Amino acid sequence: MGLFTSINIASSGMSAQRTRSDVIADNITNASTTRTAEGGPFRRSRTIMRPRVSSPYWRSPFLPEGMDNGVGAGVRVAEIQKDYKAENRLVYDPTHPDAIKSGPREGYVEMPNVDIVSEMVDLIAASRAYEANASVVEGAKSMFQKALEIGSR
Repeated sequence: MGLFTSINIASSGMSAQRTRSDVIADNITNASTTRTAEGGPFRRSRTIMRPRVSSPYWRSPFLPEGMDNGVGAGVRVAEIQKDYKAENRLVYDPTHPDAIKSGPREGYVEMPNVDIVSEMVDLIAASRAYEANASVVEGAKSMFQKALEIGSR
C-alpha cells in the first residue's frame, strides 16, 4: 500500500459524491418541468456507484485467500440512470398548457417524479459523505506531516 493510497481512495469518494450532488441539484431544479426534449415530464435521475477495481498487486503465495487484506481502490460513478419505475404525480390544472386534453385524466398535468424532501435528504447524505472523505484526506495529511517530523529528528 503506497503512501498516497488513502488520499486517492478518499478523493475518489469526494469526486463521486460531488457528481451525486450535481445530479440531485438537477433533480431539484427540474421538479416542476412538465415538458422535456424527449417528451413528457422530467424524470428523476439517480447516481449508480460501483467500487473501483484495484490494480492487481503482488500477493504472497503463502498467504491464504481468507487472510487477504482486501484494501479497496475507492469508488466510481458507474452510470446516471433515469427513474422510470416511480409514477409521475398528477395535478389537476385544466388551464396548464400541458394538461391532458381528453380521456379519464382530462385536465390533469403529469408532474415529474421528483420528491423534494427525499432529494434534500439525499443531498444531506452526499454532503456528509463528502465531508467524511475530506476528513480522511486531512487525517492522512496530518499523519504524513508527523511522519516527516519524526524522520527529521
